[in-house]
Amino acid sequence: MLAAVAVLLTGAAPASVSPVVVELFTSQGCSSCPPADAALAQVADRPDVIALSFGVTYWDRLGWRDTFARPEFTERQRAYARRLGHDPYTPEVIAGGREDSVGNSRRIVDALIAAAARAPAATRVTATPGEAWIAAGVAPRGGADVWLVRYDPRTARVPVKAGENNGKTLPIRNVVRSLTRLGSWEGPAVRFALPEAGADLRGVVIVQGRSGADPGGGRRLSGQASRLVVIYTPANSA
Repeated sequence: MLAAVAVLLTGAAPASVSPVVVELFTSQGCSSCPPADAALAQVADRPDVIALSFGVTYWDRLGWRDTFARPEFTERQRAYARRLGHDPYTPEVIAGGREDSVGNSRRIVDALIAAAARAPAATRVTATPGEAWIAAGVAPRGGADVWLVRYDPRTARVPVKAGENNGKTLPIRNVVRSLTRLGSWEGPAVRFALPEAGADLRGVVIVQGRSGADPGGGRRLSGQASRLVVIYTPANSA
């Protein structure tokens, strides 16, 4: 239902690429998640992929409070779950906003990426450091929201001291640190200012139909539906 198109920003002329956004919903307190964390790390360097690790909060009750989880990340997964027709679970990988699975192996994640990459894009996004432009096009029914995701491309090593992973040090790559709604896209061309990133953080601008992972959405779309359109910005470039 959703796919991705991207522009890489280097501070010079942007180069057009078409990566698939791969979102992992994970928890440091989930004993089933480390293999999925590893699988996401394995695809993170693919030029056709933007890998994002979202920590969710609902396993904090097992004894360990996830150090990266935020309520808005949990709500993003719940919005996906409403559209996909199942309860939230971990580890869940969603590729292009449309293909999902447990995602606890490289083989499964590669298959999700291949399936998501077949879907076309609904619009085009270009950018320079600090600004993003969404081209005029046919917006999803009900319009789309524009999100800014900030993440750390490095591998964090988290020593877990309670819960199901007690005693383990978990390597987690591309940890999402913030999710911000920039505005909306209804079809006409629109420009957004991109706030400055924190040190060593990268950003992704996502244009997503409101029936996708939008906390206020919920109406299902038909087959001609919305697509993920993204911009990937290197550290300190926006």
